[in-house]
Amino acid sequence: MNKKLLALYGIKWNPFAPDVPVGALRVTPRIDSFCWRVEQLAGEGGFALVTGAPGTGKSVTLRILAERLSAQRDVKVGVVSRPQAGLADFYREMGDMFGVALHPHNRWGGSKLLRERWQTHIDASFSRPLLIVDEAQEMVPAVLSELRLLASARLDSHILLTVVLAGDGRLVERLRSEEFLPLGSRMRVRLALDRASPDELRDCLEQLLHKAGAVKLMTPELIATLCDHAQGNLRALMNMAGELLAVAAQQEARQIDEKLFLETCSPPTESKAAGGRRR
Repeated sequence: MNKKLLALYGIKWNPFAPDVPVGALRVTPRIDSFCWRVEQLAGEGGFALVTGAPGTGKSVTLRILAERLSAQRDVKVGVVSRPQAGLADFYREMGDMFGVALHPHNRWGGSKLLRERWQTHIDASFSRPLLIVDEAQEMVPAVLSELRLLASARLDSHILLTVVLAGDGRLVERLRSEEFLPLGSRMRVRLALDRASPDELRDCLEQLLHKAGAVKLMTPELIATLCDHAQGNLRALMNMAGELLAVAAQQEARQIDEKLFLETCSPPTESKAAGGRRR
């Protein structure tokens, strides 16, 4: 959002954009508990799992977790940028992430160097490096298996890495399959996100508006309407609100209300559609 639009509504940033400051995100008790448990897990290593339908807040949860862990001294947090990559690119990214010169064609040597680097970190900080993988349902089977094997040593008795996987129902089904039971059985911390209630959506929206300095940007009636129409999906809520903000800015409306919502988001009536066809 450009400076002119920010000035029009006196807001610090677009409260409906995906990149809102982490400090503005609403931390529910369940998310707070999950982050705390992963913080404890980082001392021992192991796997954690975040699951939920698209738009239920998995990526938001990971942003909150990464911010909390990165604020701690001596905690190394890495985020996989290409979960769909094959083994060679996976090793290239791991080498870049952890500062190790790896040769993807020599996976034995690469795994040895990575494990040595992780052990050095553990000896210095008494915590495991933490790896976050969003959209983990896109990971190819060979990479998922490689990650499981990389993360432990000494006949699976010494954990070198903390891994947080996040994905939708496809990831859940994969972890239940016979092929991935060894990985699924290693999930020590879990968070299953559900669709939010209208009240939870309202709390989230109102907090974003407050943090952005736009408490009166939307009428209470519109907020209630948006939360009902979002059907429990946080992403859908933000998309509708963002579209309304763009239209309001175009019209230079001082406040976003239900009238603008009906004009922008309501489907055309049957009579209007028929009239359009006659023309």
